[in-house]
Order: sequence, then C-alpha cells, then structure tokens
Amino acid sequence: MSFRTLDQADLTGKRALVRVDFNVPMQDGAVSDDTRLRAALPTIEKLRKGGAKTILLAHFDRPKGKRVPEMSLKPVVEPLARVLGVPVAFAEDCIGPKAREAVNAMQPGDVLLLENVRFHAGEEANDRAFADALAANGDLYVNDAFSAAHRAHASTEALAKRLQAFAGEQMRLELEALDAALGNPQRPVLGIVGGSKVSTKLDLLRNLVTKLDKLAIGGGMANTFLYAQGHDVGASYCEKDLADTARDIIRLAGQNNCKLFLPLDVVVAEKMAPGAPARVRDAGSIDDDERILDAGPETVERLCRAMSNSRTLIWNGPLGVFEMQPFDKGTVTAAKHAAELARSGKLVAVAGGGDTVAALNLAGVTGDFTFVSTAGGAFLEWMEGKELPGVAALTR
Repeated sequence: MSFRTLDQADLTGKRALVRVDFNVPMQDGAVSDDTRLRAALPTIEKLRKGGAKTILLAHFDRPKGKRVPEMSLKPVVEPLARVLGVPVAFAEDCIGPKAREAVNAMQPGDVLLLENVRFHAGEEANDRAFADALAANGDLYVNDAFSAAHRAHASTEALAKRLQAFAGEQMRLELEALDAALGNPQRPVLGIVGGSKVSTKLDLLRNLVTKLDKLAIGGGMANTFLYAQGHDVGASYCEKDLADTARDIIRLAGQNNCKLFLPLDVVVAEKMAPGAPARVRDAGSIDDDERILDAGPETVERLCRAMSNSRTLIWNGPLGVFEMQPFDKGTVTAAKHAAELARSGKLVAVAGGGDTVAALNLAGVTGDFTFVSTAGGAFLEWMEGKELPGVAALTR
C-alpha cells in the first residue's frame, strides 16, 4: 500500500485539487442524503487546518460532456456548507476563466466547489489537455473518491500524473480496510457473496476462491449452484445456462482449498410478496411451484459458526430477498452475528456494495462492522482482483 497520505504533504498556502464523490441522491432539486458529503469532511478539515486552499472536483449524473443545468453541482453548495460549518464558494466551470477567478480569490482555509467535471467530454475520455487545464489551478492533488477509482477519467487518473498525488482520508481508510480484508488478512478468511445473478459476479467468484479459506454463496445465485449439483430448484430464479460455469467454480475452489458453503436448507414460498406464507425446505426438496427466497435456519446457523471460527470476513450481497419480510431473516441474523463478533474484536468484518449496505442498515449494524464501503462498482472490481486506475495512479 505505497501511497502518500496527507500527513506527508506540505499544505500551507497550497492549492489542493481534491477529487470527491458528490454524486448524491437528489429530490426536487435538493440533496436528499448527505452521506457522501459527510464522508469528505475529514479530508477537507485536514486540508483547512493545514492552511491549504481546498478546491473540490466532482461529477454528478451523466451529462455526457454537455452542460445540463439540472446536473449542476450548485445545489450541493448549501448542504456541504452546513456539514462543514464554513462557507463554500462555487465556480460555474471546473476549468477556464471562471474556475481561475474563483481559485485566485481564495485564502488559506477556504473551500471552493467547481462545477461538474463531466460537463466536459475530456473528463470521461481521460483527455490530457483537459487534465492539464484542471492541473493549472492546483499545486497538489488529493483523491478521496474510492467509489470513482475504477474509472480512468481525467480527474481520477490523468490529473494524478500532473501534480504530486495523495490519498484523502476516506480513500486511506478504504484502502487500509480492503488490504486488511484481502491483501494481508488475518486468517482464516471467510467470504459471503450473495445477490441474484451468478453472471454479474463470475470474475468475483473466480478470484475469491483463490484467495479465501471459506466462501459462502447465498441469494439467487446459490440456486444456480444447487441446480448445477443436480438439485431441483422449483420455480426459483436460476441461471440454468451457467450450470457448467458453477461446476467449474466448485472445482476451482477445491483445487485452492477453499471450503465452499452452499445452502443446506432454504425458505420458500409460492409467490414473492411481503408476508407470503413461507416454509423451510431441505435444499433439493422443493416443489415445482415453490420459489427459494431466503437461506434456511440450518444454513444460517452453519454460516454463523463459520464466522465464529474465522478472523476476517468480507461480505458482498444479501442471502435472500431482504427487502421484504419474512425473507429478510437470514441476512439480518447473519449480519447481527458478524457485528457482534466485530464489536468484541474477534472478527475483522468488511462489507460493501449497495444492497449489502442497505441490508446492514436494515439490521441496524452498519456502525458495528470494521468497515463498510459505500462504493459499488469500485468495491466489486477490487474484490475481483482488478487494478483500479484511480488507486494505481496514487501508488505509481
């Protein structure tokens, strides 16, 4: 993990170009969830205390290189100022005269948000000239947006080659947590991979079975593995065309001494609806009109035992249809057990991905995990073993 941190930076009077993720939820033109704004707080505070001029670069939505008024970052200014407790200035462009004038007006400790970098086609094209124009307003570069680090864009990759580059505080926490989970973990390491489709997580599964000691597969993707082993899955969602692929992953796990946990029992119902009559079935003993919608109690109990016998847990994806009762029980029970172990210092528990975060919030345990990543695509690509351009640019 050979990246520079802000503790190594001379900040006094410096113009710090900071890539943040302010692609926040909006409702009726106003920020409806300020989680990502709060995530940037430690980095901005560190820069302000160090006497830097903090210049924030961010994208919002997908304007595809055109100026789209409803995709402006201007609505972020006021809620960001509330979070920081200091005024935040705004420039109506991220390069050119408007950006330059706003930067020149800054004093040490000031905070400036530049307009959506994606209003310029050069951002997503990772264009050198656009990166040069961004760099003209900075003395150093800080990347605090792990969630955008899987994109080789001008503000995440090319800019880091033009100025001395540092990891922001949120980026540092994320990279340290991920290194603790897969890079240099305490063993044994247990992985949980859930969700509906095997097809979206093939690279992930193939990488994890070569890195983990144990891997539990849940959610709809477990149905494909059960089917591949010759079990009837009734009316359950199942990618039957991927049965050979599932068998290959099972073989690869065996070759790498990774113990694979597939469901022993499942919770089924004839329709997927809140409060639908549910029953527990042994895996493989399912009627034609039944759908698998959650992991069964024996499966969850075995998973909890596996957690208790592990030192590190990395989790991506729910065990069932957690959004509706009674099919949330498996995920919530497992999440609470992991949280209890993490709280008591017995388990390093790292989780990530949108559905996973939502499930942990439902269980009320997000704050008890060692680290929870809010990055979707970047977290998944890192788990797949792929190089993230935004991270690689910091470590070169």
